[in-house]
This record gives sequence, structure tokens and C-alpha cells, in this order.
Amino acid sequence: MALLFEPLTMRSIRFKNRIVVSPMCEYSSVDGFANDWHLVHLGSRAVGGAGLVITEAAAVSPEGRITPYDLGIWKDEHIPYLQRINEFIVAQNALPGIQLAHAGRKASHHKPWKGGKALTPDEGAWQTLAPGAVAFTEGEPLPKEMDAADIREFILDFTNAAERAVRAGYKVIEIHAAHGYLLNEFLSPLSNQRTDEYGGSFENRARLLIEITQATRKVMGEELPLFVRISATDWVPGGFTPEDAVELAAILKSQSVDLIDCSSGGNSPAQKIPVAPMYQVSFAEKIKKETGILTGAVGLITTASQAERILADQQADLIILARQFLRDPYFPFHAAKELGEDIEWPPQYDRAKR
Repeated sequence: MALLFEPLTMRSIRFKNRIVVSPMCEYSSVDGFANDWHLVHLGSRAVGGAGLVITEAAAVSPEGRITPYDLGIWKDEHIPYLQRINEFIVAQNALPGIQLAHAGRKASHHKPWKGGKALTPDEGAWQTLAPGAVAFTEGEPLPKEMDAADIREFILDFTNAAERAVRAGYKVIEIHAAHGYLLNEFLSPLSNQRTDEYGGSFENRARLLIEITQATRKVMGEELPLFVRISATDWVPGGFTPEDAVELAAILKSQSVDLIDCSSGGNSPAQKIPVAPMYQVSFAEKIKKETGILTGAVGLITTASQAERILADQQADLIILARQFLRDPYFPFHAAKELGEDIEWPPQYDRAKR
């Protein structure tokens, strides 16, 4: 069997294959609520054969949204529609996952297709939060430097969101600590200039993520897999490095994290990213080989042969696809044909299989 279609078991959960739908913000919610767009968007990828379908970044608090249109999981009323989506995904023999997030200083912005600029007070802007009062880009409103009470509230918000995620039926939870959002801001020396126990040394900068990880695992229990998405490098001199990522992954492994989702960048406009096919796979390989933790590979992986080679070379354990799934919701069907595998299709579609 092609490695891409080999099952994988983490804790009590069996993944039918190694193909994952990456969390992709849709900016299509009102007051954080999922709706029919999310049902069709996520459900179609489950119909298309993905093993794990990760719901987009769900804000753990209203101020944690990138835009006013982000998905949320900060109140119990969000649960029923998420539960409906998850029941459909499970009915397609796929696993539902969710990424929990707080946008930090990158919150309170317009949708990308509306320019992505910071909201003004007349447009409903809200006070953003960060490790320090330093904006992501020059000219944007300054975030508030989080004090001890803000940090305690964030941990509580995240814990409650994780508990709601379990109640909504998610089988995998991913902590978003990448792309310049709040937890990434604490990790990186570029954005964290604090002098208290949450800043300075590597151990201090990692403290908040470790506390979030511990709190999330406590409410999840021991049966469900926990992922953490990290930016393995800032792509900026003096920033977070791949060596830091290895050190962090080793710590997370000791804290009952099951897989590191290995992305990069997003924390500085000064970043210089050498974008190319599979340009981030080396981070997954390095972390996997140096720590022994499972990893997910991301970053312009677009073909079945690329995915199969990553697995064959033991560079990663899961293949996490974003834009390719936007182009092709049925990527797993086409990948199976390319790799000579006969996989199960939904019976409603079986007459088109051959």
C-alpha cells in the first residue's frame, strides 16, 4: 500500500490515511458562529477522502479574532452547529479536528480580500493584546502589553475553549502557536521583550505555551491527540530558529503533545521566505529526527508523488494540505489513482470511480 494511505494510530484515535486538511480561515462567520459555508467547505473535504479535517482557527475569545468574521468557540452557543458539522465529517469516515487560536497583536483587521488593514475605531476596532506594546507593522494601533491578569484570563479562555471543543465532538485539538499570533509572539525574541517570567530566556518565552498545553491536555483527557502548530523559524536574523523549534518540540513532547505541525514565518514583516515547493518540509524532518515526536509537513505540497516521497524519506508522519485542498476537494481520490491505490469512495459517488 502507498504510504499516503496507510493508517496511523495516535492514542485512541485511528487516522485512515496520512492526508490532512489544514485549518484555513474562511472569514465567513458572524459573532463567531459556524454556518452552512463551513458545513459545505469542511464536509466536502471529508467526502473527498481526507483522513483528518481541521476546522479553521477558532478564536478562544472575541478579542482573539483576526477579523470580525472569524470562527469562534468562546461561548457555549457556538457548540451546536460545530457539532452538526463534526457529525457529518465522522459519517464520512473522517476525523474532525479544530485549531484553537488567539491572534494577539494581529487581531482587529479587515478580511484579506478587503485589504487586510487594521480596523479603525469607526469600523469597530478593538484593543489588541501582545507580550509588549509593539505593533506588528509601523503605523498600526499599539497592542496592550498583557499583565498578569490578562495572562490568567487568556489561559482560562483557552481552557474553556478546549473543553467546548471536546463537547462539540472534535477528535483532535491543535494549539495555534505559529504565524505571528499570540503564542508565537511570546515564543519569539523579536516580539517578546518582557522582563518577567514570560520573557527573556527561552524557557520563559515558552512558559505560556507550556501552560496552555498543560491546561488543554487536562480538559482533553488522555484519549485524544493534541497537536501544536509552530513557526519553526521567523526567517529573520535574531528571531526564532529551527534549533529553537527542536528544543521546543522536545519540551512539548514531554508535555503529552502528540504531533508538531511544522510551519514557519508570520511574526515579522522583515521576513524573507524562500518560497518553493515543499519549502517547509525540512523543518518537519529536523524536528522528527532530533526529538522523535511525530510531525506534520506543510508548505506547497501539491502532488501525490511529493507527499509519498516525504513519507518514504521519513521526513514527516502526516501531510497537511491547504491551498491544494482549496483547488481540489477530492485530492485524496486523485492521489490514490496516481499512486495505484483502490480506496473507498462514498457510495453516492462510486459510479464515477472508474
